Amino acid sequence: MGPPHVQEVPAVTTTPQAVRRASPRTRRPATPVAPEPTAGLLPQAEPVRLLDPDGTPLPPRADLPAPPVETLREMYRRMVVGRRFDAQATALTKQGRLAVYPSSRGQEACQVGAVLALRDDDWVFPTYRESMALTARGIDPVEVLTLLRGDGHCGYDPTVVRTAPQCTPLATQCVHAAGLAYGESYQGRDTVALAFIGDGATSEGDFHEGLNFAAVFKAPVVYFVQNNKYAISVPLSRQTAAPSLAYKGVGYGVPSEQVDGNDPVAVLAVLTRAVAHARAGHGPYLVEAHTYRMEAHTNADDASRYRDPDEVEAWRDRDPVARLEAYLRGRGELDDATVAQVAAEAEEYAADLRTRMNAQPVVDPLSLFDHVFAEPTPQLVEQREMVRAELAADAEGDA
Repeated sequence: MGPPHVQEVPAVTTTPQAVRRASPRTRRPATPVAPEPTAGLLPQAEPVRLLDPDGTPLPPRADLPAPPVETLREMYRRMVVGRRFDAQATALTKQGRLAVYPSSRGQEACQVGAVLALRDDDWVFPTYRESMALTARGIDPVEVLTLLRGDGHCGYDPTVVRTAPQCTPLATQCVHAAGLAYGESYQGRDTVALAFIGDGATSEGDFHEGLNFAAVFKAPVVYFVQNNKYAISVPLSRQTAAPSLAYKGVGYGVPSEQVDGNDPVAVLAVLTRAVAHARAGHGPYLVEAHTYRMEAHTNADDASRYRDPDEVEAWRDRDPVARLEAYLRGRGELDDATVAQVAAEAEEYAADLRTRMNAQPVVDPLSLFDHVFAEPTPQLVEQREMVRAELAADAEGDA
């Protein structure tokens, strides 16, 4: 048998033109430009300011409309009363009526602005320095000072006033605020939580955990950092190398802004926008206010050991109360009679506080064990019974 017949296939000669005709080139879409990872997250390069330090208004901004003038008049009233309360609480500490008091003098715009940006049914998570904010929220000042006098863990009912107990451990309120805000959102409510934070607390793990959780689950919470330049005696330069604390939100996908914390109009405008962002379901917002505490960290602190007196004097020229007063006077919304009326109200407020703080509180030592756990642990029950036995023994000895 001979070899199989193999049919020869003629060679095909192709040219570049023939290839293009036979296989037309597929048109690829243009490569999209990758979005800037920080778009919409970065704060402005300079703190937002709507008033000069002398109260002169700066050009209006479409993205940050000024609050209504009636709201600003109320803000002025609460700031004046709040400052007088703060001075009275400081005096009570010197008289031994309070164990400790962290003053917020100089931070009135932040303390009151945060409260006015919220609804009554929103939640506040304060630190130990927010006594002025709590009184501005309408909480009885004696109840506010209960913790600082040492009468109890908290003098007010948090569920009634929608305000968590003042938080002494740094930054733990950041996690609490994220959890409550997420829970409210999960149940279909548009409640917003606002957590006050000091600059030193931004170095704590709970701050970062709170931001991360809130961002991932889009919890409607506003983190409000009052950067008053010192964490007790530690200056800001030892806390962070970031351009500002507001930049800390970027790493968690949290939009941020920085504001002149001694500009009451700007503080209220920025916080109002932040609260609206959270309430609309867009997740958390971080605001850093650049401000200054005029007094020492507490009555137990000697600020002269780490602060230059010239620095303190320079900040007196940025007084937020005087700034707002000058602005309202310039608009014809405030006159001498109204200023005197507000000052008289503040004095009456302080006098009432003095009178009621002079009364010795009646406390039950066993109340220390209330509201620690929903169901007391065996250890807590044992400790409570030990205290009960000691009280009974003392009573027998006095009989």
